[in-house]
Amino acid sequence: MTATTLVKEASPPPVALAARSRRLRRRGRLIALLFVFPALLLLGALVVYPVLFSIGRSFFDASGTRFVGGDNYTEMFRDPTTLKAIRNTTIWVVVAPTLLTGLGLVLAVLVEKVRWATAFKLLLFMPMAVSFLAAGIIFRLAYDEDPDKGVLNAAAVSVHDAFTGTSSYPAARARDGQGLTRAGDGSYRTSATVSPGDTVTLGLVGVLPKDLPAGAEPAYAAAGRHAAAGELRGVVYLDFAPGGGGRQGKVDRRESGLPGMKVEAVRDGRTVARTATASDGSFRFGQLGSGAYTVQLPASNFAPPYQGISWLGPTLVTPAVIGAYLWIWTGFAMVLIGAGLSTLPRDALEAARMDGANEWQIFRRITVPLLAPVLTVVFVTLVINVMKVFDLVYIIAPGPVQEDATVLATQMWLVSFGGGNNQGLGSALGVLLLLLVIPAMAFNVRRFRRSQR
Repeated sequence: MTATTLVKEASPPPVALAARSRRLRRRGRLIALLFVFPALLLLGALVVYPVLFSIGRSFFDASGTRFVGGDNYTEMFRDPTTLKAIRNTTIWVVVAPTLLTGLGLVLAVLVEKVRWATAFKLLLFMPMAVSFLAAGIIFRLAYDEDPDKGVLNAAAVSVHDAFTGTSSYPAARARDGQGLTRAGDGSYRTSATVSPGDTVTLGLVGVLPKDLPAGAEPAYAAAGRHAAAGELRGVVYLDFAPGGGGRQGKVDRRESGLPGMKVEAVRDGRTVARTATASDGSFRFGQLGSGAYTVQLPASNFAPPYQGISWLGPTLVTPAVIGAYLWIWTGFAMVLIGAGLSTLPRDALEAARMDGANEWQIFRRITVPLLAPVLTVVFVTLVINVMKVFDLVYIIAPGPVQEDATVLATQMWLVSFGGGNNQGLGSALGVLLLLLVIPAMAFNVRRFRRSQR
């Protein structure tokens, strides 16, 4: 018997090999299933069961005892608040991912040319470490309408006052029956006409002595000066003596002038001269023609101070919340796009530069097309994220404008638990949100599989 014959007799038949292979495969599947089972259990408990329960619950009424079919879905699209939530969600989906992807692309390209690129990336990525709750509180304070609290309005007021100025006497007013009448535009005018050579005293109240401008002087001496020929003279003063006393409509020794007050001489409805009061409240108009005039204190003297922008009002609350979202997620978009940018073939960029292309042409015709897959993944990921945004909207938007800022996620919570107590309608909103998210998720998964191939 040859050695070859002995080997053939010793080797197992093909049927036994196939059976053994099947047993090994079954054993491998069983082991894999045992390892995956905890994850599948959690996935079923935390994802699959809530989804199925919400779908079933959406067909019942608020109490959950009566089957109503599709009534919740019909009511959902008839409710004005829900329609506003759908509109706001659409604004979020269109605006936020587009801005974030664009900002991330621009910053990723620019950071490559910065010497301290790592530190710059770290600085922009740091907001990702802040929870949405903390970020919402931060921006709620930053958007506060009071310039003494809100940093954005403090900056807006500072810029406005630097270019436009502000009134020093927003609370000032004239006493009734003291020779001044208030016009419809908020200005004050003398009740009787005056002529060159006259001296007028215009007393105001409503200004606290502590709020007087620095350098304000007593008006008593100025009130005693007489006007020269062809000159109209007067004094604007605070008709209030600290500590009490004095006479209404008369300038007393302890009463202060109101410096910086704008004064106009008006004739036949037309302003012919303008001036401003001195530190003692005095003013004068020289070289006036003969005739009757009215002395006017323009409304700008009494205009309330500029209070800034109503960031959290009904008009701007959604853009304001999107701004907070951009602050948090810009670093994420920049880092992901920067990772894609680092894999670009440098020889193509250098070849374009050698052919005479400028940086804008390289960016538009080479960098952006090569980064298109990365940009698409970032954009779709952000679309999925903004569809379920809840924390920022709920925390930043004040109660009176919560309805103006609401999105589908917040509306679902408000309807179910925030006072509506209608979990049937809330479940229908949750199903709608799921249906809107699924296409974006499917698109992302398909792109990931295609990139792995």
